[in-house]
Amino acid sequence: MKEISLKKSIYQLCTAYPELIELMKELGFVNITKPGMLQSMGKIMTIPKGCRTMKIPLEKVKEHLTSHGFKIID
Repeated sequence: MKEISLKKSIYQLCTAYPELIELMKELGFVNITKPGMLQSMGKIMTIPKGCRTMKIPLEKVKEHLTSHGFKIID
């Protein structure tokens, strides 16, 4: 099972698990696919910060990622 730490940046997570980019886009994080966004904002943004910014419930993200084989580490 792939482990995702909510303390790591989105850039770190997507570098380790490239399939995460599409899963995040499905959840409403549409900016993640824009050129340069992952390399810039993604380096300082964590999943919880992104959820607050995009007004996406963190529990929804956790459920979606868990259903796709990820283990969430708080």
